[in-house]
Amino acid sequence: MKLSKAQYDEIAQFLGHVQPTRQSLRKLKKRFPSQSQSTLLSIFSQEYQKQIKRTHAKHHTAEAIETYYQRYLSGVVKNAGAPVLLELANEVDFAPSLMARIVLERFLQEQEGTIPSKTLINSMLRDPSQIPDGVLANQVYQCTVNDCCYGPLVDCIKHAIGHEHEVLLREMLLEKNLSFLAEEQLRAKGYDKTPDFILEVPVAVEGHIIHWIESKASFGDECSHQAYLHDQFWSYWNRFGPGLVIYWYGFIEELDCHRERGILLKDCFPTDIVTLRHSVAQH
Repeated sequence: MKLSKAQYDEIAQFLGHVQPTRQSLRKLKKRFPSQSQSTLLSIFSQEYQKQIKRTHAKHHTAEAIETYYQRYLSGVVKNAGAPVLLELANEVDFAPSLMARIVLERFLQEQEGTIPSKTLINSMLRDPSQIPDGVLANQVYQCTVNDCCYGPLVDCIKHAIGHEHEVLLREMLLEKNLSFLAEEQLRAKGYDKTPDFILEVPVAVEGHIIHWIESKASFGDECSHQAYLHDQFWSYWNRFGPGLVIYWYGFIEELDCHRERGILLKDCFPTDIVTLRHSVAQH
């Protein structure tokens, strides 16, 4: 689903005035009924992540960390079963999973007398039963399951959705009898930065030659698209020639402005692929 910049801005503006909760997502669907649920969910997640990045530093000052930790301690003393950390995160407008990380890190630091490794913290956030304090383990778990944009659960879901769309794209390429090399085959050949699929025989889509296809199970907004262009797409273009990016959940249509330079954007698998064999057969 392609959106104009104006349509996208309207959705982003609406999201600027609501809390990042599942209730807000329902309000969003009600307010923009013509947009697909997956498109809205992807925009919702991206806008929230931008907001968190903007405010990230203020939640990580020594003063803020200490305040959160002391509030957590006094909260669980009053009622260990109450969602103290989750409510604190919502109150200060911070992602529950990130609040859990701050408090867990501070707790471990107090226990061990040293700063815990990232590996240990990530492992405990993924499996709170490893946390050596039952009350904190429960608080961390509540934060993880109630966070719709951050945390190990969300990462897991995103990874699965990304993989699912790559499998879908592979099946479509096979269905069209297009011969290709997948990312893992290219990695085995020693390539570092590679698109998801490289076509062994280029094809034409809407009059543009395509050498590679990249699958993105997200909405292409300005911020993420610019980052992808810089980190991935232009280096693919330099190495393998022009290609196609599929944003399965749509994109801002004004971003599809590099067609002549060799990067085409679509929101689905193209139906009008012209193969070399096909054009040869016509002669």
